[in-house]
Amino acid sequence: MLHASLMILVDRFTSKNSPNRSSQMSAPKKLNRRDAIKATAAASTIALASQITPIAYATAKEGWIKLFNGKNLDGWHINPEKIGHGTGGQWAVEKGTIAGQQDPPGSGNGGILLTDKKFGDFELKIGMKPDWGVCSGLFLRGNDRGACFQMMVDYHDAGNVGHIYGEGTTGFNTRTFDINGKYDGKKLTGLMTDKHKAAKDVGLIYSCTPEEFVSAWKVNEWNMATVKVQGEFPKITTWVNDLKVCEFDGESSTAANYDKEKIKGILGTSGSIAVQVHGGTGWPKGAKCRWKDISIRPL
Repeated sequence: MLHASLMILVDRFTSKNSPNRSSQMSAPKKLNRRDAIKATAAASTIALASQITPIAYATAKEGWIKLFNGKNLDGWHINPEKIGHGTGGQWAVEKGTIAGQQDPPGSGNGGILLTDKKFGDFELKIGMKPDWGVCSGLFLRGNDRGACFQMMVDYHDAGNVGHIYGEGTTGFNTRTFDINGKYDGKKLTGLMTDKHKAAKDVGLIYSCTPEEFVSAWKVNEWNMATVKVQGEFPKITTWVNDLKVCEFDGESSTAANYDKEKIKGILGTSGSIAVQVHGGTGWPKGAKCRWKDISIRPL
């Protein structure tokens, strides 16, 4: 495959001499040496992209692959059967972002939106802008039944963003603090924290301080999450904007209820990337979680 890609690309260079939680997800409502070197590098990128369903996913520089094209939900699907959060939720592309809410709004019916492709070891970047009151999450090595390692995006009072939770597995929880809102009338103006714990007490190698998180988080704006997942019993590191939030080691974690063998039996060593609309009455009617600029680099 690499050889064929190289031949096609060499021909292009020489001939042109020129150096880019709905079931209907695809349409939701709503020769010189220098040229040879360039061709070889591009062919390597194509060889990698061919493993990531090239029709749905676009290649980017340095091994990064775009998971969302900003136009439609090609390459994604909702949970095919009802799970604990619901039948799937309502997902649409709005102004170049993925927007999720309950289906219908305020009904308690949520779900997850998953990539068709599965990933094992990877680094992921994703922009997020949840409305206040939303209980969402970023699913890592997830499956269609809603089980995963989850980076919490519980953007509400007594919530948490950035720590790791065992969704649909053993329910282990590594949060070292809760977030709560500061308000001017009904408008959210900032965050404060409580229920502080040490990283070692929740089974983490590292956690940022509550003060660091509050300083890094941009209220009412887009925030960028970066997550690195690597290993059979994965080491998971999360960042929000430029702040390292936590480091979890699945090989050695002492988190309450964490059982590495049981979780591996449920999840295996690879799975989908997914985003969540939590089921139940806690999700405010009409509130949405929004996601954009989603890219992954297999490791």
